[in-house]
Amino acid sequence: MTKTAEQRRLDERVLYDAFMAACPTRQVFATIGDKWAGLVVNALADGPRRHGELRVRIAGASQKMLTQTLRTLERDGLVTRTVTPSVPVRVDYELTALGHTLVPILAALKSWSESNIGEILQAREDYDARETV
Repeated sequence: MTKTAEQRRLDERVLYDAFMAACPTRQVFATIGDKWAGLVVNALADGPRRHGELRVRIAGASQKMLTQTLRTLERDGLVTRTVTPSVPVRVDYELTALGHTLVPILAALKSWSESNIGEILQAREDYDARETV
């Protein structure tokens, strides 16, 4: 019996288990779990941006770190890079359809972090005080 591409994709999904050491989905966790990747995805949620615009939006991101993050996201099919020939050359970064599926997840994580940082900082302070005794 011949399977459709969709059936093959569903069959392949069953084989992935992030709890298994050799599972490639762990690489996705590593990429998306990186603070810069999450911030880049959130920054691109509203539409395409240039490298310089992203650096302004994401305070503290070095040019090198931002470039590495964008390349990783592009390699994983989450971001596209569009070069427009001009003087100087214009390069825009934009989320792909797959990248857009991450926006609600990462936006929720960003919102949760901003809403709960006070409690987290207090918990850290309490923990550190216990550890020094």
